[in-house]
Amino acid sequence: MPRRTATMLASTLMLIALLCAGVFIKVPYAEMSPGPTVNTLGDHGGEPVLQISGRKTYPTSGHLNMTTVRVTSADYKMNLVEAVYGWLAHDNKVVPHDTLYPDGKTEEQSTQENAEEFSQSQESAKVAALKELHVPVQSWVIVSTVVKDSPAEGRLHAGDVIKAVDGTTVKAPGDVAELVTKHKPGEDVVFTVVPAKEQAAAEKANRPATRTEKVTIRTRTSDDDGEKRAIVGIAAGTDHTFPFTIDIKLADVGGPSAGLMFALGIYDKLTPGNLTGGKFVAGTGTIDDGGKVGPIGGIEMKTVGARDKGAQYFLTPADNCAAAAKDTPGGLTLVKVKTIDDALGALKDIREGRTSDLPKCTAKG
Repeated sequence: MPRRTATMLASTLMLIALLCAGVFIKVPYAEMSPGPTVNTLGDHGGEPVLQISGRKTYPTSGHLNMTTVRVTSADYKMNLVEAVYGWLAHDNKVVPHDTLYPDGKTEEQSTQENAEEFSQSQESAKVAALKELHVPVQSWVIVSTVVKDSPAEGRLHAGDVIKAVDGTTVKAPGDVAELVTKHKPGEDVVFTVVPAKEQAAAEKANRPATRTEKVTIRTRTSDDDGEKRAIVGIAAGTDHTFPFTIDIKLADVGGPSAGLMFALGIYDKLTPGNLTGGKFVAGTGTIDDGGKVGPIGGIEMKTVGARDKGAQYFLTPADNCAAAAKDTPGGLTLVKVKTIDDALGALKDIREGRTSDLPKCTAKG
């Protein structure tokens, strides 16, 4: 066999061997890629994404698209060939597995956490939109979760309304931890609560909940790293009662990052005129009850997904601007927003054609 042919054959066999090895070698990485985008003003799965009853709504046009990121599952074992392909692919991103699933988090745990964050983001979007419209919303502090095998298990329940701790009125979720940690581990703390069933019955009957209970719980020492403190094993949150019904119908989506776009969609449906002026606007960002927009993960994937669907403008959390501006898809304008007011101001500029006035993202933020 000629030397040149032998060399080519040996090289080909070596390449095949390397590719085969790469398929079987597992690496501790996961992949992110652009996910679906959904118009909050439109339909999804055959029904409107935003459904409002008990209040006058107005026709809308254009797009206010929320964006998503598709990720490999927690138990998926990426091989070396897939990792290299992902690193080379422009629209995908390969990251350490622990970045997406820290502390050995399972697929089930991740899904549950994302579902809870998604639900909370919907509530905050409703509150932020209605506050912007000066529509009153009733709010109160509740027991959000009870930790298994904690002192509070069986004594407090998810949905209980926390009125006071040790006789001090509770006004925000953070007040609960602050009052509990004034104690030393092993001391008793007294919660004044409206039981969840009583609160639900009162809401159904459209009356105030009047029956309260005092629940005494002995604190124990925290298990986490850092300074030891007294805990009872609950997480406090906020619940709301709205003066009319707002339902968000969107399955198979998780996490908190659609909050801003939901809030804008609700605002648009409750006000005359078109918020977008018929333009295709997409975006992302968490939102709190006060309308503050927070950063999210996977911004580069979301801008690509939005542009692929035809978006012209992308509402970008200020803290994500620098990362997004490093590789902006062609034809997409990144608009920096810190609050829902910023977003509404930007949308006014867009629909009135004053695009030079838009606060645009730069590589510096």
